[in-house]
Amino acid sequence: MIGSIRLVVALGSVVASTLVLVPLQLIAMKTKLWSEWRVLRLWHRGNCRALGFRVHQKGELTARRPLVVAANHVSWTDISVIGSHCEVSFIAKADMATWPVMGWLARLQRTIFIERELRRTSGKQAGEIARRLAAGEAVVLFAEGTTGDGNLVLPFKSTLFGAATMALQEGAIDKVYIQPLTIAYTRIQGMPMGRRGRSLAAWIGDTELAPHAAALLKEGAVDVELHFGEPIEFLPGDSRKEATRRAEADVRAMLETALARPEPSKRRPA
Repeated sequence: MIGSIRLVVALGSVVASTLVLVPLQLIAMKTKLWSEWRVLRLWHRGNCRALGFRVHQKGELTARRPLVVAANHVSWTDISVIGSHCEVSFIAKADMATWPVMGWLARLQRTIFIERELRRTSGKQAGEIARRLAAGEAVVLFAEGTTGDGNLVLPFKSTLFGAATMALQEGAIDKVYIQPLTIAYTRIQGMPMGRRGRSLAAWIGDTELAPHAAALLKEGAVDVELHFGEPIEFLPGDSRKEATRRAEADVRAMLETALARPEPSKRRPA
């Protein structure tokens, strides 16, 4: 019964904040009367509160630009977890743009959509990435190319780092910084999740979104950690595979640390 009440309250909260903030975001995007990032952060924080998430941050998003943030990927909730603390755009697969509701919300998040194979990516998409980076935006790339179970980091795909290469080839920038970011789901109801417990947060494979979201909303009180690593300088001619290897190693090491010593549940939901 308590879980069902939590589900209804959480859904109502998400719907209400979306109905209020989406028009404000649309106005901000068209008129620039106020910061788009301020609206986005409010929306993501509202989502985290509705989910019952407590977000703990270790380290900081670097001020160096242009910046690509290379992160592991556990769930659809990663977007709001990151967005509640950082002013970032996301790089996502082009097919996400066709998803009902989620695709539309992703556009409001200023997501950059790219083809699965970057060799097929149009000059327009490459130019958009270069323009965003040159304008000083930080863009997030989920470098595994899919979601994992939250216990291990899957191999990073070097082809996905072609976004940085494309931006350099456009000539608008002469370097890109790549900052590793680890997302770790560590506690539930104040207790360490454990390997099996993390399956509650993980959204893997063909799992239906609605049932997964309902189960997560019913549970609530989940602790999530964001660990920021040291940025890696990526220059024209540098090895994309080597940059990928370094970012993957850093993300994996930070995940192992987070899961071994999870942050105590002292903060209110973020």
